Amino acid sequence: MIPTSFPSPEEMARLTARMLLEIGAVHLNSDEPFILASGLPSPTYIDCRKLISYPRIRSTLMDFLTVTIMRNAGFEAFDNIAGGETAGIPFAALIAERMALPMTYVRKKPKGYGRNARIEGVMGEGNRVLLVEDLTTDGGSKLSFVDAIRETGATCAHTAVIFYYGIFPDTEKTLGDHGINLHHLCTWWDVLAEAKSSKAFDKGTLKEVESFLTAPKTWQDARS
Repeated sequence: MIPTSFPSPEEMARLTARMLLEIGAVHLNSDEPFILASGLPSPTYIDCRKLISYPRIRSTLMDFLTVTIMRNAGFEAFDNIAGGETAGIPFAALIAERMALPMTYVRKKPKGYGRNARIEGVMGEGNRVLLVEDLTTDGGSKLSFVDAIRETGATCAHTAVIFYYGIFPDTEKTLGDHGINLHHLCTWWDVLAEAKSSKAFDKGTLKEVESFLTAPKTWQDARS
């Protein structure tokens, strides 16, 4: 059951950032940068998978994400909630429970045996599907999941994530050109603001992270 009164989007973003910091899901290291899936360096790394182990925070954030989806997309906008393999699956289940909707999940690729399916669960032709994942960086991984959903005859015009990097300028255009609207709770800018306020990291690290967030390609090019 979703409460009818919720904080503003700005306050939900701040609280989400605070919770991610509190459970140690935020990793910042300017001396030994993390390597992203793209192979490029980054002084930031976020691990939203940790949320499933913290019931109070998990529940609060799923309430936040559900109300964000309903505020932005509509209260009766969906027939099915799909999780992206693998990190999106638990969050999709929690959102589906709150919205009293069927839940499915989408494989990254066909499993290679049996029905060779990418969609697990029941997804009907014409279903309006919401894709749920833990985060998005440049939006690229969402396109394959959305295409797999659409191949069933269902529609998918929305994706919801807990965390959106918010630093790559073409992300929302990439998704928009594919007919996808993005809904999220917080970005690296929200985390940086909360980290500064709470003094969660030293000033030198936060300054280097801000440099990266302001011009990620320039930062990466200088270290690649």
